[in-house]
Amino acid sequence: MNWIAFIDQSFVLSIGGLAFAIKLKQRLPHAQFTIYEKASEVGGTWRDNIYPGAASDIGVHFYSLSSDLKSDWSFTQAGQAEILAYWINLAHKYHLYPHVIFNTRVIGARWDSDAQRYHIDAENVNTSERIPTSAEILVSANGILEIPHMPKIAGLGMFKGDLFHSARWKDVSLKGRKVGVIGNGSSAMQFMPHIAEQPDVEVTQFCRTPKWILPPVRQPYSTRWKWCLTHVPLLLQLYRFVWFMKSGGLYMIFSNALFRWLVTKRTTQYMLSEAPEQYHDRMIPRFPVGCKRLLFDNFGYLESLHKPNVRLVYDGLTEIVEDGVLMKGGQKIDLDVIILATGFVADEYAIPIRGLNGQTIQEYYDAYGAPRAYLGTTLPGFPNFYMLSGPNTATGHSSVLYSEELQIDYCLALIAPVLADKAKSFEVTPEATDSYNENIQARLARSVFVHCNSWYRKGGDGIISSIFPGSQTRFWWWLRAPVWCHYRVVTPKSHVHDSYVIGGDVWKQQQKQGQRFGTTVGVIMYGGALVLGLGLALAGFYLPEGL
Repeated sequence: MNWIAFIDQSFVLSIGGLAFAIKLKQRLPHAQFTIYEKASEVGGTWRDNIYPGAASDIGVHFYSLSSDLKSDWSFTQAGQAEILAYWINLAHKYHLYPHVIFNTRVIGARWDSDAQRYHIDAENVNTSERIPTSAEILVSANGILEIPHMPKIAGLGMFKGDLFHSARWKDVSLKGRKVGVIGNGSSAMQFMPHIAEQPDVEVTQFCRTPKWILPPVRQPYSTRWKWCLTHVPLLLQLYRFVWFMKSGGLYMIFSNALFRWLVTKRTTQYMLSEAPEQYHDRMIPRFPVGCKRLLFDNFGYLESLHKPNVRLVYDGLTEIVEDGVLMKGGQKIDLDVIILATGFVADEYAIPIRGLNGQTIQEYYDAYGAPRAYLGTTLPGFPNFYMLSGPNTATGHSSVLYSEELQIDYCLALIAPVLADKAKSFEVTPEATDSYNENIQARLARSVFVHCNSWYRKGGDGIISSIFPGSQTRFWWWLRAPVWCHYRVVTPKSHVHDSYVIGGDVWKQQQKQGQRFGTTVGVIMYGGALVLGLGLALAGFYLPEGL
């Protein structure tokens, strides 16, 4: 029996594991699989990111499964609770819960070439009980951003008040307290206006680098429009396509200098018109729009800066002390709560998965100076190992779930022959991986992403290892089907346990020959049966009775 194991234990974007499992059940209904989930419920980022205002920044009709469209979303960019409910409903609909081992994290895995399978070490997060298992296929659905980035600020562990990362939100009372927010990325943009609504909460936001903040795009859906999406045939599918086209238009920010200049002018006007004048000379970035993640003012962040209980501080923060922070000029700012909105570590793979030569994925990354993969999905030296949202798959303008669906379709084309016992394993070649990465890095070298530091790059300023250098249409085209000559294939040699390695193009040619042979045999057998049947019928017609 062939088994598939999913590592779906991250706090961010691990809905990819659910998406993979759903498509697996649809396409290969007899596949046996297990999902290892570190938490006690499904939902990934939408289960764990519970900070006020948490919501998608992509149109939710495009940030949902293509096979399970929902007509009654409340907003164009849905909130955390509504998206979480959507995924929990899907997990029930497709009977995924029996396949999930909750409260269990994968702590390592290694490939066994003789057995053609991964030996997996898992651990119960509550009892520390070790759970050894194995699988022919290993799927990593950890997501793009799993580990919260902790800033390197002196005295971080000295603070005596409440200190937590926004991705690990603590339900503590902020009433009447002095709150410091370190960071000004997408999460801070969403929760800042909400905590600032309490007039007795003093909010100080510490910003290192200004960010481009685009006008809001989030709108509520009317009851009439939701009725139309529910009852008008094909309207829901057409509306999803409209969102796909919108994201394609947004890609022009990254690919077209004139369009980027126009967006820069419009965004600058918006920011200066909405933000307090006292911050105008500090908040307009010097890097081009699109170099960092696009931020949308969907919850009134700039408007909240006018409140008397909110202030921005751009002076450098040098140290955290027991009851506050110290600034470059020696000023001390007293705080009761510190919220770290400092993003995630995007350039490391924390789980020690070991491939053919005992090398881990992180060691493979380190050998090249940054994360890399073939199509962001497969790695040389790691047979039957597949990644969702791997290196250079983020877009900055489109739905990560759409990218993951493309990856899933690609992976299933490689997984199906293994489940059918036509092959034992597939491993992408180093040559194909090198060629692919040379191609995308050449494209990225001419892109807008080289003009600033961001989490798209290794260490913030190194190789661009997270973003994809193209539109979603290009990504679809490149992943539409495997290029078999880019893979080494281990195939069964006979009915015994022996096997041998061939090139993917040879394997594909053998499958075609087998298909032609099977078709020919089928035609001969069908034709022979037809001739025999006609002969017997004619014989019965002409032969005398009783013969």
